[in-house]
Amino acid sequence: GRGIEAQVAGQALKMGSQRWMTELGVDLSALHPRATDLQAQGLTVAWLASTTVRPELVEGLGAGASTGSARTVSEGTVILGLLAFGDQLKPGAKAAVAQLHALGVKTMLLSGDHLSAVQGIAAQLGIDAVRAEVLPADKAEAIRALQAQGHIVAMVGDGLNDAPALAAADVGIAMASGTDVAMHSAGITLVRSDPSSVADAIDLSRRTTRTLHQNLFWAFLYNVIGIPLAAMGLLNPVIAGAAMAASSVSVIGNALRLARWRPASEALTPILKAK
Repeated sequence: GRGIEAQVAGQALKMGSQRWMTELGVDLSALHPRATDLQAQGLTVAWLASTTVRPELVEGLGAGASTGSARTVSEGTVILGLLAFGDQLKPGAKAAVAQLHALGVKTMLLSGDHLSAVQGIAAQLGIDAVRAEVLPADKAEAIRALQAQGHIVAMVGDGLNDAPALAAADVGIAMASGTDVAMHSAGITLVRSDPSSVADAIDLSRRTTRTLHQNLFWAFLYNVIGIPLAAMGLLNPVIAGAAMAASSVSVIGNALRLARWRPASEALTPILKAK
């Protein structure tokens, strides 16, 4: 969650977040104004730094020690430059967030990017709240904090860093285009990598739950009325059999109404596969 590093021609190159550079003690003052301007545009900045490593001869001490043995000495880490890049929003992303709000769902953007970049994306999409510069474990902790406040949390993600948060959420939703570990950590995998599918999945799940409750009501209603009448000898067996058949027909018929449901985003495309 911090960056990458490699050894190239005697230099230890490191490229990553500002948090990592600060932990390494790198002086960013020379490029900080430029980075601030780029982040204000909603771009993510990755810093590139170099640690020069040179061999140094040292005297051997004690019996049997070889004279002139070499050791590696670090000369310090200096900033070389920065890279700025931004995520291109999918065409339906803003509409997808609006659909979630219409369903009464509050939205939060959790990201490891700089706060300015995250706020810029959230403003474009109309997202309610943001948490920026968070590591993978921090995402999971943020979800647990929301759960501790009594919220039911659904997490949508597709990256390797999202896996802990997907596992911690009440409902983890992964994109089919994401990493395998994200899909294994989530409870639902969306077949299409379309953000509007998230709202469709929630809408379908709510309708399914509502149908289950309705079916339980009708099934219990028939029995609550019929069993006492049968016990008192007031219910003809033929009528009782017809009532049981009518109960089954009403439950099945009500469940079959779900077959007429179509997602708001695309009426004829399957939305999800649940594990």
